[in-house]
Amino acid sequence: MTATFDPTAADPPGPEPAVRLSLTPEGATRGRLDGAWWPHSHDLLRELPPLAAALDPKWGKVTRVTVNPTHWPVIPRRVPVAGHVIHVGWFEQEQDADEVMVCSFIPLRLELLVIPPEAEASAAEWLMTAASDPANTRTGTDLLTTAGVPIADLRADG
Repeated sequence: MTATFDPTAADPPGPEPAVRLSLTPEGATRGRLDGAWWPHSHDLLRELPPLAAALDPKWGKVTRVTVNPTHWPVIPRRVPVAGHVIHVGWFEQEQDADEVMVCSFIPLRLELLVIPPEAEASAAEWLMTAASDPANTRTGTDLLTTAGVPIADLRADG
């Protein structure tokens, strides 16, 4: 017997965790990144709804997210959020393994550092500040390396 799961037919299990997000200050010149996101897990079905809830009021309805599979063992094509669906895509070679691109209805595109859920709080705090600094010119992977955050083993396979 084969079981199937349609993420558009059910809500993610459990309550939505509080979003941990830092963005470049409004009105500042854009740096290499627009900020950082520190999800609580590697589960996109659980993590994207609170991210969208935090971004939707200010940046417009999040319509699409692209990720690199490094942090996400399962990448659903669609993630239901309050009142709409986020389409999810992935790029293994073209997108920095430690970044996520968020597109909104406005249209607006944000490039965010993805801080691994298992990162220590002190390193994550520094990364949130560095990634949202308009003077930042480093990639997500460069910032994680500078902070001493371990690089995911999945990258060694690519």
